[in-house]
Formats: sequence, C-alpha cells, structure tokens
Amino acid sequence: GAVSAAALAGRGASVAMVDRGDFGAFTSQESSNLVWGGFKYLENYELPLVFGLCRSRNRLMRSYPDNIKEIGFLASLDHGSPYPPWFAALGAAAYWGIGQFGTKPPRLFTAEKVKDEEPVIDTADVRGAIQYQDAYLVDNDSRFVFSFVRSALEAGAAAVNYVELVSARWDRDRWVATLRDADTGRELTTSARAVVNAAGPFADELGRDFGTRTEHRIVCSKGIHLVVPRITTSRHDRVLAFFDDEQRLFYVIPMGRRSVIGTTDTRVDSPYTEVTEEDRDFLLEQINKRLDLARPLTREDVIAERCGVRPLVVPRGDGDHDQADWTSLSRKHVIERDDARRVVSVLGGKLTDCLNVGEEVAADIQKLGIPLEKDLGNWYGEPAKQTRAEFYRQARLMHLDALRTKPDTEPLTDRLWRRYGRRAFDLLETIRADPSMGEDVMGSADYLRAEIYQAAEHEMVVTMEDFMRR
Repeated sequence: GAVSAAALAGRGASVAMVDRGDFGAFTSQESSNLVWGGFKYLENYELPLVFGLCRSRNRLMRSYPDNIKEIGFLASLDHGSPYPPWFAALGAAAYWGIGQFGTKPPRLFTAEKVKDEEPVIDTADVRGAIQYQDAYLVDNDSRFVFSFVRSALEAGAAAVNYVELVSARWDRDRWVATLRDADTGRELTTSARAVVNAAGPFADELGRDFGTRTEHRIVCSKGIHLVVPRITTSRHDRVLAFFDDEQRLFYVIPMGRRSVIGTTDTRVDSPYTEVTEEDRDFLLEQINKRLDLARPLTREDVIAERCGVRPLVVPRGDGDHDQADWTSLSRKHVIERDDARRVVSVLGGKLTDCLNVGEEVAADIQKLGIPLEKDLGNWYGEPAKQTRAEFYRQARLMHLDALRTKPDTEPLTDRLWRRYGRRAFDLLETIRADPSMGEDVMGSADYLRAEIYQAAEHEMVVTMEDFMRR
C-alpha cells in the first residue's frame, strides 16, 4: 500500500492512502527484516522467482545504501541436514550467479573453521558450513514502510492512519467511499476513479466488498520470531542459519544489541495470530540444540515476540493445500486488474520485491485510463550523495558524534542520517539551539530527545505503540 501510494503520487496522480491501523503495523511489522533473494526457494526450483528477487535486492541495496546493508548468512550443516556442505556450496555459487554477482562471493567452511568464525555454534555434529550473502534492514520493517508513506506525502498524496473504510459504491464513473476516523468516530466521504486493494491478508475480504473477483486468493502462513539478548559473539554482524528437526531453515538475526530467532511456518485460517507455548518451546529447543551456550535459552530470556502471517498466493479453485506441501507454496506476488470495477488488487509479495509492486500497480492504473507522468524513479531511494556529504560535514563541524555516550553504539551521524534523511538537518538545528535535545532518553535504546519531537511533528504517531514500533 505504501509503495503503491509513493509510486503513483511520484508520477503525478492524486492519491489518498487509508489504513485502519498504523502504517507498517500488523503483518508489515512482523517480518524478519531481511531483504533477500530467497536462497531457500532454490530447493523448489523456483529459479525465475529467485532471479527476480535477487535483482530487486540488488536494486534496493543501490537505492538505500545506508538503510539496507549486505550481510552474511552462515548456514551450518549437520548430519541431519538435507544437503552435504559441498552440495550446498554449489547451490550458494549458483545463487551468487543468479544474483548477477551483486554481493560478495560465497564461502565454504570446515567444522573447525565454523567454530573459529562463530564460537557460539555447537559444532559437535556439524559437517561444515557455507556463507552466502544477502541484505537486511538496519532499522526495522515498519520504519522502512513509513519511508514510502513519507515519500508519498512529499509528492502531494494524502495519507491517513487509524481511518477505516466503512463502505464503497460505484457511482457512474467513480468510487464513492465512506471513511471513519477510528479515534473520534467521525465519518467523511471521498471519491476516486480507481481503487488499489493492498490489504495484505485481508485482500480477499476487501475484494468481496468491492464486488471484484480475482483469479487468485490468499492463504495464510504464520511465522513467529523471538527477540532475546544478543547471543552471537563474532565481531561481524551476520545471520546464523540452521535446518531444524523438520529440515526447514530458521535463523538467528542480529538486531542491534539483540538477536531475533525465527521463523516458523504454520498453516492458519485467520490473519489474527499469537505466539503459542508450542511455538515458543519449539524455537527455543531448536536453537539450544545448535548453540554452545553457557546456559540454555529459556522463556525468561525472551524480551519480545513477533508473530504475523505471510499472505501466500494460490490459484482460486485450486482446492485446499495439505500440510505436506505447505512450505513449498510460492512466495511470489500477483497483481490483478478488474477493468469493469476499476480495482487493482495486490496479492502476496515481500518487502524485497516492493519497488516492482509499485511499478506494476502504476502500470495497471495507466491501463485503466488514468494518465501518469513519466517514471523518473524519484519516488524511492535515499537523498543524493551531495546532500549526504553536506549533512556529514555539518555534523562533523558541530562534533555531533561526541554526544554519544553508550558503548557499542553506532555514531550518531550515521544513525540520524539513515533514519531521517533530509529531515536530519532539522535535528542538527534543534541540537545546536538546545544541546539538551542531543541527550539519550532511553536506557536500553538509542534515541535522542530531539527524535521524540521529530516523531511528534512529522511521523503521524497516534499511540505509544506507533512510536515504539518505529
């Protein structure tokens, strides 16, 4: 939804984006924070999907060099893993090639070398390991989503959170929609020549409200993550990958001073999910089997949990999918256009493929007869290198990084630029005018007093949870 709004507004369309919760909440905030080509999809020979995702990953890394960083995935292979290390290494080399050599090359490790590289791994049953490269969001998924909301707003779109669609009817040549403010209950009416249904796991339900029928439908797969204190010990940020007892890949992902363990893959009938005791115990059991920790992780070590669904696309009328082939369902997205009802539906998709989604939605909107300006690619990406250099020059002159007091934290200059882009200049002005605005305000997170004011003024925060999520 956010990327569609940015793409359309950036090409001159009049756009209103409506979200009944917060931007980037619900499903969009529960990802693994990874931008990846889908190495594990090679298992199902989905070569076109992997090729497309790798190209999208490379493009995002070029467009967001400060927000999206390359990272190594160290995959340990024990005697229960489905592939020997030499075969996995061939797969990693093929993945590197399919990805047009857009990352560092893969590496093959012996069990002894694995222990040297990452001492926390229990190598008693490890035959070897491979390391392949992908990328990750340095901050988080919902903040990345909000960057597209900001882009849409800067291009003239209207974007509202906590406003729900009550009803919509087709009146001659336009959709007339009734909206309700979830906070005040006030209702308002707006109209549009076309509608983009980007409701994620609720796309089928919303499509029925619009009276449109798609050739595909959504089925939901639940995935959970457990956030624990940082457990990797190497000096490098890298993701650890393991095959669980059911031969599915799961990961230990670095997130600042924390580690995120996940994910699972469970068929569910509803987008509303929660972490069960069984989910929690399964992940803890699997990771404790594979790490050499001084003390096994327990439920008491879990700081927070993430739980959401993947909206997976299947052909309508294709019957039910049994549990045996559940994890092999494709993670591709499908965009369908209903010319008679003037509805474009976005089904499925991944953060990695978001720019393609925006472009495909815009193409379909044009096919509905709505003119758009030429795509100059100015609706996504970070500010120009010259703008970045000027920010770093000003930050250096005011000794911004000297305000940093916590150990093991990144320089303030890097953090503020990555999070705020051009708006980071306003933060410099605020701190110059009042040095107390440069103080940390949270003991366990890196957050300045000035950033609170930035969020309040410019980030459409409604609840405390919105603030914490971002």
